[in-house]
Amino acid sequence: MLRSLTIRDMLLIDRLELSFGPGLNVLTGETGAGKSILLDCLGFVLGWRGRADLVRQGAGQGEVTAVFDLPADHPARAVLADAGIGIEDDELILRRVNGGDGRKTGFVNDRRVSGEVLRQLSAALVELHGQHDDRGLLNPRGHRALLDAFGALDPGETRKGWAARREAARRLEAAETALTAARGEEDFLRHAVKELEDLSPDTGEEAALDTRRRAMQAAERIRGDVARALQMLGPEGAEGAMLDAGRWLEGAADRAEGGLDEPIAALSRALIELGEAHRGVEVTLAALEFDPGALEAAEERLFALRGLARKHGVLPDDLAGLAEDLRGRLGRIDAGEAAIADLRAAAAAADAAYAAAAAALTEARRGAAARLDIAVAAELAPLKMERAVFETRLLPAESGPEGGDAVSFTVATNPGAPAGPLDRIASGGELSRFLLALKVCLARGNDALVLIFDEIDRGVGGATADAVGRRLRRLAEGAQVLVVTHSPQVAAQGAHHFRVAKSVADGMTTSTVAPLNEAQRVDEIARMLSGDRVTEAAAEAARALLSG
Repeated sequence: MLRSLTIRDMLLIDRLELSFGPGLNVLTGETGAGKSILLDCLGFVLGWRGRADLVRQGAGQGEVTAVFDLPADHPARAVLADAGIGIEDDELILRRVNGGDGRKTGFVNDRRVSGEVLRQLSAALVELHGQHDDRGLLNPRGHRALLDAFGALDPGETRKGWAARREAARRLEAAETALTAARGEEDFLRHAVKELEDLSPDTGEEAALDTRRRAMQAAERIRGDVARALQMLGPEGAEGAMLDAGRWLEGAADRAEGGLDEPIAALSRALIELGEAHRGVEVTLAALEFDPGALEAAEERLFALRGLARKHGVLPDDLAGLAEDLRGRLGRIDAGEAAIADLRAAAAAADAAYAAAAAALTEARRGAAARLDIAVAAELAPLKMERAVFETRLLPAESGPEGGDAVSFTVATNPGAPAGPLDRIASGGELSRFLLALKVCLARGNDALVLIFDEIDRGVGGATADAVGRRLRRLAEGAQVLVVTHSPQVAAQGAHHFRVAKSVADGMTTSTVAPLNEAQRVDEIARMLSGDRVTEAAAEAARALLSG
């Protein structure tokens, strides 16, 4: 609910503070008094795009503040949450400043926000209806949502079906694109996989081969020296000479008076050590034995591994993993057609599921449209338009998350006349009544929005104006309604009445708005009935309207 509106230095308003109440709030006043200024100012603080010259002449800046009561489940709270704005209680304060240079600055609960945030809040807070309003009931782009709201229809299954359909189509397209790209390298893959499988590389093989090759190369270089050393240590070398020396010394020992005993013992020990050395060298020489063909094979294998690694731009140890990857890619090509067939089947199933959900939604909309047409017809009769025909039309449209229906509200004002869009077929007064009847049907039970009707009763009077007023009062039972009106019958139905007046002082024109008490309401409605000169008969008629 809009609790209050405060205006400073805007258009013809100097200072103004208004408090609104629940139910039907009516604003009256002479033509040109400034009733539309209030709507301009309210639109300004709500971020609506409108006239640029809003600051009152002579003022440095203008400012408008609107205070709303916001229940815990109000849709505007979702907008606030998305904008990162917290709200501690049920009070929402919108403030917007218009500088003299034309710059506009908006605030929500004293936090600076963009005009877009204000407009998003506006959509959840206020709904404006007038003869030239192209954002509300006259805008065909919103008719489908209005019909869904009237019929309590939830397009959730259709939205899920649409999302699943798009995902299935995306996966199929991605698979087909990948298969097409893979087929372009199929020859390369088959050759590369064969080449890798023929070589059959193992992780760590390159390092092992390199170590083995270096060992064989080293053995080739030192084996000759070790063999020669072994020969020098053996019977034909040092061992043979030492044995001969031992025999010669032992033959002479008896005649040497013991002088050769120690040398003979030392030589015996040396022979033992020489034997150990010989055996060690012999073992080493045996270990250095290798097949020259094995060295050649190791070098060829090593060169083959390194060459293939360079060819594919990987490390030799990564060749085994590369082979597995290339086999996988080749396998996907071989299995691609089968996979794509499965994806095509899934896409077809998703299409069918979406089509079924959309068809069910269309059928539900047809039922809701029939009920809406009946409800609007029932509202038109008291508005003296019982011969008019309202029709909710469903036409095929491009499929989307909300289904494949285009919804439009059409009217035929006279029997046999062609039906067409509301704003093209109905005259000003007829359009007003159509909009009111439609809004009464669509807004039942919706108290989240403040409904504003700008001279929606224009062009009607008498009993029809009385019916309009009664419809507005009934509409206000479930929502706060603000009405700018010239009709005394409508004004008499209000729960709260404000009079807009214009005055000139010191060459400056200003507009004022004042709430009226019961006696003042009689005078204002009498003025609306009779003009500037209020007669007793007009006053009596005003009292009758207020009591009726």
